[in-house]
Amino acid sequence: MAYITGFHAIEEMIKSGKAQGPLLVANAGPRARSIMSLAVDHAIRTDRVGEHELDRLAPDHRGIALFVESKGPVNETTVEQFLGELEEGEGALVVLLDGITDPHNYGAILRSCDQFGVNLVVVGNRRSAKDAEVVSKTSAGAVAWVPIAGVSNLTRAAEQLKEAGFWLYGADMAGKPVYDVDLKGRTAIILGSEGAGLSRLLRETCDVMIAIPSKGRIDSLNVSVAAGVLLYEALRQRT
Repeated sequence: MAYITGFHAIEEMIKSGKAQGPLLVANAGPRARSIMSLAVDHAIRTDRVGEHELDRLAPDHRGIALFVESKGPVNETTVEQFLGELEEGEGALVVLLDGITDPHNYGAILRSCDQFGVNLVVVGNRRSAKDAEVVSKTSAGAVAWVPIAGVSNLTRAAEQLKEAGFWLYGADMAGKPVYDVDLKGRTAIILGSEGAGLSRLLRETCDVMIAIPSKGRIDSLNVSVAAGVLLYEALRQRT
């Protein structure tokens, strides 16, 4: 169980229909009152609580927090279910995250995934960000909309995608310029952690390594920024 904070995150969670509630309110300012009205529209109970009580339950609140009874991703699915629902010949865009343990990076990546039309995000159960509150807040509520599959073996998940006709593109500074590769059709983009990059087995599973051309003096972009650039290029090619 967790408490979601942040006005955008709470609003999107309620709109998604996946919020159980209650909505806890300590300071009913204009924005909070708007969210309270949205909660009424979605039959979610609102409880007035004291500031100290909300501090204890959700320390990073802004006078309001939403209870979400979920141990895993809110919009959880499986790779098998996702593939089973794809029509023959239907394209899709998938992102695999290898060792993205910073919840701010994870949340920012989910926000880009929502904006650029990603159909599925696959994360490893062991090496992924665990702070649901920070992830939800940083994603500005995108976590409520983006389908997420947690897997015990990320390499096996990549192989399943490849067997289903996906091309696997691993992000790496030494790869081909992203605008020189075809990101249409069934495409999976694999992002590794800023420190370690892609694991060896996952790298060996990739069909092509891709890179973002740059002129900077430092080694690379932040992984969440890199995700946004790569996903924008994928959307540009697909529209």
